[in-house]
Amino acid sequence: MPLSDRVLARLREAVDQPDLTDTRYAMRRLLGRGGMGTVFAVFDAVLEREVALKVLTAGDAAGRLLSEARVVAQLEHPGIVPVYDSGVLADGRAFYTMKLVEGVHLDAFIHDTPSLSDRLRVFQTLCDAVAFAHSRGVVHRDLKPGNVMVGPFGEVLVMDWGVGVAGTPVYRAPEQSEPGGDVGPAADVHALGVILRALLPSPSRPLQALIDHATAADPAARYADARELHREVARYLDTGSVEAYRESAFERVARFYRANQPLLVLFLVYIVVRFALFLWSRP
Repeated sequence: MPLSDRVLARLREAVDQPDLTDTRYAMRRLLGRGGMGTVFAVFDAVLEREVALKVLTAGDAAGRLLSEARVVAQLEHPGIVPVYDSGVLADGRAFYTMKLVEGVHLDAFIHDTPSLSDRLRVFQTLCDAVAFAHSRGVVHRDLKPGNVMVGPFGEVLVMDWGVGVAGTPVYRAPEQSEPGGDVGPAADVHALGVILRALLPSPSRPLQALIDHATAADPAARYADARELHREVARYLDTGSVEAYRESAFERVARFYRANQPLLVLFLVYIVVRFALFLWSRP
């Protein structure tokens, strides 16, 4: 008799359940599963707080998980989830603990945030965290909404800095599919461009040009790194224009009018009043 999906799910949970014997941690609940490991909420008895514990999925190499822990431990930034502890459990599986992030994934945030400026500012914060990693020589390689959390106070946290991962097909840069391809910061820029496309279902022409530039097939044709992409978004928020898009004369005039509409209206009122006074004062 075949087992039901519910029974199979429980069996899988039992297999994934880490052996926390002789550790400072007590099991609380399952948080999620990824390609490399499973994440649980556990209670740290020493510091008396809940943290997230990532443990190897059965069959994975311990070295990869511990390499991920070491990489993240070097990235001390408000937008990157900090690592607290790492080691090997009684069942022989590697683990590390990190901050337990409260909030929603980026894709859920999109549904609850209609404001264009709010979406772009969250995206800027994401770019800032990735730019910091690039400045430390670290490339994420698997940026996607499921690896980005937005907290209740607008904080943005990038997770799952896997070492040597191939990336998720929808967000993966073309060079990541090439055997021995050179995967650098431009691969993360490509993924960020795809994420921005998801954030902006109906982008303006300048923003569409920005997205196209970030997701160009040739890595050399993209923004050099996440810092340049951050600056381009900041330029759009400040002026409504981007370097990746050449405006027509009409578009420049329209943008100037939108940016200075209150001043132009006051100037027009001033001209009308002066003209009216001129007519009234004539004999």
